[in-house]
Amino acid sequence: MTALAVAAALLLGTATAAPAHEEREVTFPDGTGSVPEYRDGPPDLLVCKDDSGDFQRRVARFPDALRAHNLRLYERCLRDGYRHIQQAVDAVDRPGMTIAVLPGRYEEEPSQPEPAGECARLKAPRAAQGYQVLSYAQQKQCPHNQNLVAILGKRDLQIEGTGAGPLDVVVDAGYRKLNAVRADGSDGVYFRNFTAQRTTFNALYVLAVDGFVIDKVLTRWNDEYGFLTFASDHGLYRDCESYGNGDSGIYPGSASDINDGRGYDVPRYSIEITGCRSHHNLLGYSGTAGDSVWAHDNEFDHNMAGASMDSVFPGHPGLPQNHARFERNLIHSNNQNYYRYVVDGTCAKPPAERGYERGVVCPQTSVPPGTGVMVAGGNWNVFEGNWVYGHQRAAFHLNAVPAYIRGDESWSRQTDTSHHNRFHANKLGTDRDGKAAPNRVDVWWDGQGEGNCWQDDTSGSTPRTLPVCGEEPGAVSGGSHRILGEPVKLAQLIVCSDYSVGARRLPAGCDWYGARGIERVEVQTALAIAGVLALVGGLLWWRRLRGNRWVAAATALGAAGLVLDVAGETLSLSTGLVPALALLLLGIWWTATGLALRTGSPAFGWTTVAMGLLTLVDAFDQAVVMVPWTPLGPAWLRGLLGLVWVVWAVVAAARPVDASRSAATNDPDATGAVRPGAAS
Repeated sequence: MTALAVAAALLLGTATAAPAHEEREVTFPDGTGSVPEYRDGPPDLLVCKDDSGDFQRRVARFPDALRAHNLRLYERCLRDGYRHIQQAVDAVDRPGMTIAVLPGRYEEEPSQPEPAGECARLKAPRAAQGYQVLSYAQQKQCPHNQNLVAILGKRDLQIEGTGAGPLDVVVDAGYRKLNAVRADGSDGVYFRNFTAQRTTFNALYVLAVDGFVIDKVLTRWNDEYGFLTFASDHGLYRDCESYGNGDSGIYPGSASDINDGRGYDVPRYSIEITGCRSHHNLLGYSGTAGDSVWAHDNEFDHNMAGASMDSVFPGHPGLPQNHARFERNLIHSNNQNYYRYVVDGTCAKPPAERGYERGVVCPQTSVPPGTGVMVAGGNWNVFEGNWVYGHQRAAFHLNAVPAYIRGDESWSRQTDTSHHNRFHANKLGTDRDGKAAPNRVDVWWDGQGEGNCWQDDTSGSTPRTLPVCGEEPGAVSGGSHRILGEPVKLAQLIVCSDYSVGARRLPAGCDWYGARGIERVEVQTALAIAGVLALVGGLLWWRRLRGNRWVAAATALGAAGLVLDVAGETLSLSTGLVPALALLLLGIWWTATGLALRTGSPAFGWTTVAMGLLTLVDAFDQAVVMVPWTPLGPAWLRGLLGLVWVVWAVVAAARPVDASRSAATNDPDATGAVRPGAAS
C-alpha cells in the first residue's frame, strides 16, 4: 500500500545528501608509487621542547636503553634542533629525510593565531560545516589557516616520535584548527609513534598521496575523524588506535579506485589496514568510496556501528564504493548511542566545552546504533572469517543507494549499487573463545541488488530467507535481482536519514533515535494499512458477502492477519515467521473473497483473486525462498495493485444492493459459492 508513496519519496523527498567531508576537487594518483619502508637510521632533524625538567620526567619510566637514547638525542636537539614540528618540516630540503620528535606536548604555538592579512581574505567556497574548501595553492600560501602542522609537497618524509609509546609525543590542536597534521601531495610520507588530538575536523589527514604509512599512531577527541586518508594509493595503516571521534576513527575515503570494473579477482588493494583498534566513535571504520581497501586482523568495538562503507555523499571520486575486503576482524559490542548529546545541547557548545575527553561524542551522520557492519550502496565487497557478535540491532546491514543521492541523475545508474556483496564464513554470535554473544539479528537487508549472498548459518535475518554463498566467490543459490528494496524498509531509511547535528534534528518515527512502539514509522505504516483494509474489507463483506460462511471465515482470517502484521512491527518480530503468517492469512482472505465475487462482478473478483495470489507469493518470498529473476518484489506489485483494489472495493461496497441479489448473497450453496448475481 505504501509503494507509490515510497517511490515518490525516493525521487523527490531526500534530495542530495549533504557531504560529511568536503575537499577540493582531486584526482587519484597514477599508481606508480609504493608503500614506503621504515628507516631506522639516525634522524636528519630533531624536535624537542626546552623544558629539561619536563623532559626528564617523561623519559624517567622508559627502559634503560630507550631512556639513554632519548637523552643523547635531547642533548643534540638542544644544540641544533627545533622547538616546533612545523619548523622542522619547513627545514626539509630534499626527499628521504627523517624528523625525530622527542617526548613532549606540541601545541605548535606559531601556527595557532587566526589568519591575518591576505590569508584572512582568501576567496574559496565553504563546506556545509562552514570551513573554506581551499585549493592546494591556497594551502601552500596559508598553511595554517586550517592546519596545525602542514606537510605540503614533501617527498619520502618520515616523522617519528621517540617515546616508548604514542602518548609520549602529543600533537595537540586544542580545538583551534581543523587538522592537527595534514600531509597533502606528499608521496612516501611515513608517520610513526605519536598522538594527534583535539581538532574541529581531523587529527591526521593524508590527501592525494601515492605511498603512505600510519604506524603506531593514536588519534582521539576530534569533531569528525581520527585518521582520514583521501584520494590516495599504496597506503598502510598498522597498529593504530582511534577513539572519541564524531564520525569515524579510521576513514580511508576515496581510496584509489584501482579495481573498478573487476569482479572478485583483484590484483592488489590500494590501502591495507591491519592491527588497529578503533573504539568509542560514531563509527569504528568508514569510507565513502572506500574502494579497494583490505582490512584484516583489526578490532572495531564499542562504537555506535563497527564499520561502514557507502556511496551516499557526493563529491568523492571513485563512487560507487566497491571492492573492500574484511578478514579476521573482531567486530563486536558496537552498541553505543551518542545521540543523547545532540538532544541535551552538549553538541551545540563550542568543541572545547563539550567534554570529549570525558567520553562525549557528537555524531556527525546518521547510523543505526547496535550495528556491526553497514554497507550503504556498495559493490563487490567481501566479508570472510570475521568475528561479529554482541550487537543489539544487526551484525550485517546492507541497503542500496540511488545514484541521485551522490549527484548522478542518469537513469541508467540509479540501481548501480548493492550488488555482489559476499558475507561468508564469518563467526556470528560468538567470540573468539566460543562464548555466546548473540546479535539481535545477523542480517538486515532491504532486498535490493543482484548477486548478494550470505552464509547459511545466520541466526535471524530480515528478510527471513537469504541467498546463500557457495564456497567459490560468485557462487550463489537463491539469488535475487531486485531493482528496488522492500517498500517499508525504504520508507524507514528515508525517514531515518533526516538527521542534522547542527540543527539538533533527530528524525521522528525512527527507532535509531529512540522511537518505540506506535512512534515508529514501520508501525504507523502497518497500522494505517491495517485500518484502511479493515474498514474497506469489512464494509465490502457486510454489504456484499456477509451471508457466505466461507467468506466470513476467510474475512476473520484476514482480520487476524492484519492484527499479526501490526503486532509483528510493534514487537519487532519482523525477522521471524510472523510477517509471513500475516501475509498468508491475508492472501487466503483476498483469494476467498475474490472467488466469491467473480460471478457477479468478474473483473473485480479476479482482481481480488490476483491480490490474494500476490500476497501468498509474498509470504512464500519472505518465509521460504526469494522469488528469483524478479526486478520488483511481490510487496511492490501487491502494493500498487492494492491501491486500485481499495478504490474499486469502496465503489463496489457503496453501490446500492438489489434486494433479490442480497437474498442470493445470503443463501450460499453447499460448496459455499455465491449464486449468480450475488455480487455486483
